[in-house]
Amino acid sequence: MDIDLRGLNPAPVTPFNRDGSVDYKAIQRLGSWLKSVDGVKSLTVLGHAGEGTFLSEKEQMKVIEAFVDSVNDEIPIIAGITREGTEVAAEECKNAVQAGAKAGLMYPSHGWLRFGYQKGAPQDKYRVCYEESGLPLILFQYPDVTKCTYDLETQLEIADQPGVFAMKNGVRNMKRWDTEIPVVRAERPDLQILSCHDEYLLHTMFDVDGLLVGYGNVAPELLVELIKAGKNKDYPKAREIHDKLLPVTSTVYHRGSHMEGTVALKHALVARGILEHATVRSPLLPLAEGADLEIKQALQSAGII
Repeated sequence: MDIDLRGLNPAPVTPFNRDGSVDYKAIQRLGSWLKSVDGVKSLTVLGHAGEGTFLSEKEQMKVIEAFVDSVNDEIPIIAGITREGTEVAAEECKNAVQAGAKAGLMYPSHGWLRFGYQKGAPQDKYRVCYEESGLPLILFQYPDVTKCTYDLETQLEIADQPGVFAMKNGVRNMKRWDTEIPVVRAERPDLQILSCHDEYLLHTMFDVDGLLVGYGNVAPELLVELIKAGKNKDYPKAREIHDKLLPVTSTVYHRGSHMEGTVALKHALVARGILEHATVRSPLLPLAEGADLEIKQALQSAGII
């Protein structure tokens, strides 16, 4: 399995026209621009930042196809796999393969968020989806505050299954990060470990192969530098980049809800000249008046625009 995500892997937004339909021309602009940044290794579409669960099945496939076209199929397009049941998730994987995706980011079943999961159920879902579709899969570790965060044994067992080649870890509990990541590294040395802690990347930067983040939409150049500093164990440089980005981090991610970050990302892309407007789909709502100016000023302070 030759998919190298050791670097920056943005999770792009899905642009919409003002009438709410998918803006495929804007996808072309966004995807081709992200691909042009040296150090970008893949794009992950249809995730939280991409409002993937707000799209119809037909739209999902067309969005994958559009992003594949936008990068000339030269870097992998990874599809968010979000359906709850194992068999329907396997069908989603098959659709993603048909549309040109090279891998899938497997979301935990929604019901597990509230009620937890039966021991062995996540492993079975990954196994069936890979066996039925052949789509390589990324283990997605959810925040510790949810009931679908995987314990260490489950992580190791999923990572040991055929087809699982990387982990997107967003546990957001630094005690667990500091104690579990070294074990995963030692027990599964071939697993590519990617952080998705958009709002506080610095702590995780020295332990990972790369990032899989919505943040990559708007600050890919600086995030590539941050990854490089982390791999070089250059804390002063990493801290410098972190501090430079902090105003952007605050205006995009330090909001009432992490989901508001998706709306903020679109405003940031408007400020960068990639999108024409920040239209989102319900149940996302526009940000408060003046948020677009705050985000633009933050990008300016970071030297991004």
